[in-house]
Amino acid sequence: MSRVVVLGGGESGVGSAVLAKVKGFDVFLSDMGRLSEKYVSMLEEWNIPYEQGGHSEDLILNADEVIKSPGIPETAPMVQKVLDKGIGVISEIEFAGRYDQAKKVCITGSNGKTTTTSLIYHLLQQAGLNVGLGGNIGKSYAYQVATEQHDIYVLELSSFQLDNVYDFKADIAIITNITPDHLDRYQYNMENYVRSKFRITRNMSSEDCFIFCSDDEITVNHLNQIVVKAKQLPFTQKGEVEQGAFVKEDKMIVRYKEQECDMYLQELALGGRHNLYNSMAAALAAKAMDIDNEVIRDGLASFQPVEHRLEKVLSIRDVLYINDSKATNVDAAWYALECQTRPVIWIVGGTDKGNDYSTLVELAREKVKAIICLGVDNAKIHAAFEGVVPQMFDVTSAQDAVKTADSIATSGDVVLLSPCCASFDLFKNYEDRGRQFKEAVRNL
Repeated sequence: MSRVVVLGGGESGVGSAVLAKVKGFDVFLSDMGRLSEKYVSMLEEWNIPYEQGGHSEDLILNADEVIKSPGIPETAPMVQKVLDKGIGVISEIEFAGRYDQAKKVCITGSNGKTTTTSLIYHLLQQAGLNVGLGGNIGKSYAYQVATEQHDIYVLELSSFQLDNVYDFKADIAIITNITPDHLDRYQYNMENYVRSKFRITRNMSSEDCFIFCSDDEITVNHLNQIVVKAKQLPFTQKGEVEQGAFVKEDKMIVRYKEQECDMYLQELALGGRHNLYNSMAAALAAKAMDIDNEVIRDGLASFQPVEHRLEKVLSIRDVLYINDSKATNVDAAWYALECQTRPVIWIVGGTDKGNDYSTLVELAREKVKAIICLGVDNAKIHAAFEGVVPQMFDVTSAQDAVKTADSIATSGDVVLLSPCCASFDLFKNYEDRGRQFKEAVRNL
């Protein structure tokens, strides 16, 4: 019996362990930290041996294969020991893909991937298809392969999840865009990060579709250097394409093979330039899946925005509070600021991932009346925006951020939480940050 060891006991790791158990492996899970009660009870329910609060080398280095959770960097000492011993290290996505015959629509990108993934899932559900949602969103893909039966999966894949895929294949792959992000995990080398994103196109054949933003220079430059066998379907706001999606006057037009689907921009549920890209990518994927035009139009019109993505929380005394906690890099914050039409009180800060704030300076000068820094170390943000924005404040909790915003806001303002940074200095994750922000707003 082959031995599989899973490193990391979150959603991805526990899902992988359950699938390994179902497939008859001798499985063991190990986590350096403490496991949440939810995952402990899952492991016990499936009778899977595990340890927490440290790694036992003798129980790990006897593995035939190791499944590494995406949050663990390759530089982690235990991972290095595994690699030194010549043991293969794969991701949950690679492992689950071996046991899954379903069609796979896979989405990656620096920004917009959660919204695009959720949109595609919504469209396929509206079409009455038996579809699962997983990867970086919802339930673990491996857990679903172990316990459910879907004809199609829509998978949001982060670069960390793609780093250890080898034989996994997408039927439809989408790269929404590529901007500098997570460079701390890629030796501060942009090329490493770009290559990681493009792993989504591995193993694709001429029967498959690759959907990408042709307005995104980084994506296009890399695409010109490599061979992708799949049908290439660009989406753009800067012209017309034979096959793909584009904007003409007040309509979005999608062309795939002999078919064309158009829709008035004002009918789209999601506003803003960045969301138009997401809607185009989703419509293209749906068209490539042979979804009816009517279903695509209805789905794009009825979609409910994703939590923590430009989510309108409440309007209090004519001040609108917006939760964009998922904006964990510069580009995402740029989009959030760009689509504001009212004076902004901007809550920004957290764990810096090698950010360059210079692209935000002009937007901040034009739109932002005050910055509230929500982080342990805000020196870089002060250096970038002092003298650009009239007022700057430092706080260390979501509650204080909201109270400070409330004290300086006047009628007609927007209070925008769009942090530009990871959340791990003060919060468990971006969801925790977003929920604490929303709670503080409701308590005003």
